[in-house]
Amino acid sequence: MLGEYFHYGLLAALAIALLVAAFTDLRRRQIDNWLNAGIALAAPLFWWSSGLSLWPDVALQFGVAIGAFAVFAGLFALRMMGGGDVKLLTALALWIEPTWFLRLLIMMALVGGVLTLVMGAWHVMRRQKHKLAIPYGVAISCAGLWVLGTHYLPEAAGSTGLLG
Repeated sequence: MLGEYFHYGLLAALAIALLVAAFTDLRRRQIDNWLNAGIALAAPLFWWSSGLSLWPDVALQFGVAIGAFAVFAGLFALRMMGGGDVKLLTALALWIEPTWFLRLLIMMALVGGVLTLVMGAWHVMRRQKHKLAIPYGVAISCAGLWVLGTHYLPEAAGSTGLLG
């Protein structure tokens, strides 16, 4: 029982970290390194509380994170993504199961598209001349919170009877 509380406490901490990332990216167009590092460094605690085995579970998480970093670092090099976004997605890849990480990326793209349209319209309506900067950490955080709510929260509700 105490292990369950620890497990869901870690998920709650991740949710709070995602909210902080979205807020700081919206406000300053920056996701702090200490936040990304904290998310990444807490992943082994989450693996332990989830009962993941070193092989193949943890190895698969590392593989997905390395692959995500390689792809998104390439997009960063092409100036299509910010460095904080790359680090946040890589840290999230350490937490989220591979199939759900793919769903996170799809949801991130959808939310990011809507965010771009809304901010673009606002930019045009205000007749601003400077380049539009999209705080993509907001889309990443929304997608991460969606995954936590749809994949991890039902486990909590089913196992403790919170929602049923």
